[in-house]
Amino acid sequence: MTRFELLQLLVAQARANGFEFRKWYIGRLGLPWETTRQAVETLAAERRYYALLFSHEFASSFWKAGERMTFQVPTQTFTRRKADGTIATVSRKGYTRRSAREDAWRYHLRELAVAEEPLRYMRRFLRVDEELELDLEDDPGSALLAPLAPPPKPVGKQPGVGLSLVRTRLT
Repeated sequence: MTRFELLQLLVAQARANGFEFRKWYIGRLGLPWETTRQAVETLAAERRYYALLFSHEFASSFWKAGERMTFQVPTQTFTRRKADGTIATVSRKGYTRRSAREDAWRYHLRELAVAEEPLRYMRRFLRVDEELELDLEDDPGSALLAPLAPPPKPVGKQPGVGLSLVRTRLT
Protein backbone atom coordinates (compact mmCIF):
# COMPACT_ATOMS: atom_id res chain seq x y z
CA MET A 1 0.00 0.00 0.00
CA THR A 2 1.45 3.36 -0.96
CA ARG A 3 1.50 6.46 1.21
CA PHE A 4 -1.08 8.03 -1.12
CA GLU A 5 -3.50 5.08 -0.77
CA LEU A 6 -3.08 5.05 3.00
CA LEU A 7 -3.75 8.78 3.31
CA GLN A 8 -6.74 8.44 1.00
CA LEU A 9 -8.24 5.77 3.28
CA LEU A 10 -7.50 7.77 6.43
CA VAL A 11 -9.18 10.87 5.02
CA ALA A 12 -12.15 8.79 3.80
CA GLN A 13 -12.70 7.30 7.25
CA ALA A 14 -12.45 10.69 8.95
CA ARG A 15 -14.83 12.23 6.39
CA ALA A 16 -17.31 9.43 7.03
CA ASN A 17 -17.25 10.49 10.69
CA GLY A 18 -17.84 14.18 9.91
CA PHE A 19 -14.37 15.62 9.17
CA GLU A 20 -14.54 18.52 6.73
CA PHE A 21 -11.35 17.86 4.76
CA ARG A 22 -11.75 20.69 2.27
CA LYS A 23 -12.31 23.27 5.00
CA TRP A 24 -9.32 21.95 6.97
CA TYR A 25 -7.06 21.88 3.88
CA ILE A 26 -7.80 25.47 2.90
CA GLY A 27 -7.76 26.81 6.47
CA ARG A 28 -4.72 25.00 7.88
CA LEU A 29 -2.45 24.68 4.86
CA GLY A 30 -3.55 27.85 3.08
CA LEU A 31 -3.44 26.16 -0.32
CA PRO A 32 -6.06 26.50 -3.06
CA TRP A 33 -8.50 23.61 -3.39
CA GLU A 34 -8.70 21.73 -6.68
CA THR A 35 -9.81 18.16 -5.95
CA THR A 36 -9.65 15.71 -3.08
CA ARG A 37 -7.18 13.57 -5.02
CA GLN A 38 -4.88 16.55 -5.63
CA ALA A 39 -5.09 17.53 -1.95
CA VAL A 40 -4.13 14.03 -0.79
CA GLU A 41 -1.30 13.93 -3.34
CA THR A 42 0.02 17.23 -1.95
CA LEU A 43 -0.12 15.86 1.59
CA ALA A 44 1.72 12.70 0.58
CA ALA A 45 4.31 14.26 -1.75
CA GLU A 46 5.42 17.11 0.46
CA ARG A 47 5.16 15.23 3.77
CA ARG A 48 2.47 17.61 4.94
CA TYR A 49 0.52 14.65 6.22
CA TYR A 50 2.00 15.28 9.69
CA ALA A 51 -0.17 18.42 9.87
CA LEU A 52 -3.18 16.23 9.11
CA LEU A 53 -2.30 13.39 11.47
CA PHE A 54 -1.67 15.66 14.45
CA SER A 55 -4.66 17.92 13.79
CA HIS A 56 -7.22 17.83 16.60
CA GLU A 57 -10.06 18.18 14.08
CA PHE A 58 -8.87 15.15 12.13
CA ALA A 59 -8.11 13.04 15.21
CA SER A 60 -11.45 13.74 16.90
CA SER A 61 -13.27 12.74 13.70
CA PHE A 62 -11.09 9.73 12.89
CA TRP A 63 -11.46 8.32 16.40
CA LYS A 64 -15.09 9.28 16.88
CA ALA A 65 -16.07 9.78 20.52
CA GLY A 66 -17.87 6.83 22.06
CA GLU A 67 -17.72 4.74 18.90
CA ARG A 68 -16.54 1.18 19.33
CA MET A 69 -13.26 0.73 17.48
CA THR A 70 -11.34 -2.38 16.58
CA PHE A 71 -7.61 -2.28 15.92
CA GLN A 72 -4.61 -4.58 15.84
CA VAL A 73 -1.94 -4.54 18.55
CA PRO A 74 1.31 -5.87 17.04
CA THR A 75 3.47 -8.67 18.40
CA GLN A 76 5.84 -7.43 21.11
CA THR A 77 9.13 -8.80 22.43
CA PHE A 78 11.01 -7.23 25.33
CA THR A 79 13.25 -8.14 28.26
CA ARG A 80 12.36 -7.79 31.90
CA ARG A 81 13.92 -8.59 35.24
CA LYS A 82 12.26 -11.41 37.17
CA ALA A 83 11.80 -11.47 40.95
CA ASP A 84 14.90 -13.66 41.38
CA GLY A 85 17.07 -11.14 39.47
CA THR A 86 17.42 -13.00 36.19
CA ILE A 87 16.60 -11.39 32.86
CA ALA A 88 13.84 -13.01 30.85
CA THR A 89 12.62 -12.32 27.33
CA VAL A 90 8.87 -11.85 27.09
CA SER A 91 7.08 -12.41 23.78
CA ARG A 92 3.46 -11.34 23.41
CA LYS A 93 1.38 -12.32 20.42
CA GLY A 94 -0.48 -9.68 18.44
CA TYR A 95 -4.16 -9.34 19.22
CA THR A 96 -7.28 -7.41 18.31
CA ARG A 97 -8.32 -4.69 20.74
CA ARG A 98 -11.63 -2.91 21.10
CA SER A 99 -12.14 0.52 22.61
CA ALA A 100 -15.16 2.78 23.25
CA ARG A 101 -13.80 5.78 25.19
CA GLU A 102 -15.15 9.31 24.82
CA ASP A 103 -11.67 10.84 24.57
CA ALA A 104 -9.95 8.04 22.66
CA TRP A 105 -8.61 10.53 20.13
CA ARG A 106 -6.49 12.26 22.82
CA TYR A 107 -4.95 8.94 23.82
CA HIS A 108 -4.19 8.07 20.21
CA LEU A 109 -2.62 11.48 19.53
CA ARG A 110 -0.24 10.89 22.46
CA GLU A 111 0.63 7.42 21.13
CA LEU A 112 1.02 8.81 17.61
CA ALA A 113 3.46 11.44 18.88
CA VAL A 114 5.81 8.80 20.34
CA ALA A 115 5.45 6.33 17.46
CA GLU A 116 8.54 5.89 15.30
CA GLU A 117 6.44 5.80 12.13
CA PRO A 118 3.12 7.65 12.56
CA LEU A 119 1.67 6.28 9.31
CA ARG A 120 2.26 2.70 10.45
CA TYR A 121 0.48 3.54 13.71
CA MET A 122 -2.49 4.91 11.77
CA ARG A 123 -2.49 1.87 9.47
CA ARG A 124 -3.47 -0.31 12.44
CA PHE A 125 -6.89 1.36 12.55
CA LEU A 126 -7.79 0.65 8.94
CA ARG A 127 -9.35 -2.70 8.17
CA VAL A 128 -8.48 -3.40 4.55
CA ASP A 129 -8.46 -6.56 2.44
CA GLU A 130 -4.96 -5.93 1.12
CA GLU A 131 -2.09 -6.14 3.62
CA LEU A 132 0.81 -3.74 3.64
CA GLU A 133 3.36 -4.76 1.01
CA LEU A 134 6.98 -4.12 1.97
CA ASP A 135 9.28 -2.87 -0.72
CA LEU A 136 12.28 -5.21 -0.50
CA GLU A 137 14.55 -2.86 -2.45
CA ASP A 138 14.31 -0.14 0.22
CA ASP A 139 15.26 -0.51 3.85
CA PRO A 140 13.13 -3.09 5.68
CA GLY A 141 10.03 -1.44 7.08
CA SER A 142 10.28 1.70 4.95
CA ALA A 143 7.54 1.06 2.39
CA LEU A 144 5.50 3.96 3.77
CA LEU A 145 8.51 6.25 3.60
CA ALA A 146 9.36 5.49 -0.04
CA PRO A 147 9.06 8.35 -2.54
CA LEU A 148 5.54 8.85 -3.80
CA ALA A 149 4.80 7.23 -7.12
CA PRO A 150 1.43 7.72 -8.78
CA PRO A 151 -0.87 4.80 -8.02
CA PRO A 152 -1.09 2.30 -10.89
CA LYS A 153 -4.16 2.52 -13.06
CA PRO A 154 -6.36 -0.57 -12.82
CA VAL A 155 -6.30 -2.68 -15.96
CA GLY A 156 -9.22 -5.04 -16.39
CA LYS A 157 -10.06 -4.78 -12.71
CA GLN A 158 -13.15 -6.63 -11.60
CA PRO A 159 -15.78 -4.57 -9.77
CA GLY A 160 -15.72 -5.02 -6.00
CA VAL A 161 -12.11 -6.21 -5.88
CA GLY A 162 -9.38 -4.19 -4.15
CA LEU A 163 -9.23 -2.09 -1.02
CA SER A 164 -12.27 -1.89 1.13
CA LEU A 165 -12.77 0.03 4.33
CA VAL A 166 -14.60 -1.81 7.07
CA ARG A 167 -16.52 0.57 9.29
CA THR A 168 -16.68 0.18 13.03
CA ARG A 169 -19.89 -0.78 14.77
CA LEU A 170 -21.79 1.19 17.39
CA THR A 171 -23.00 -0.82 20.33
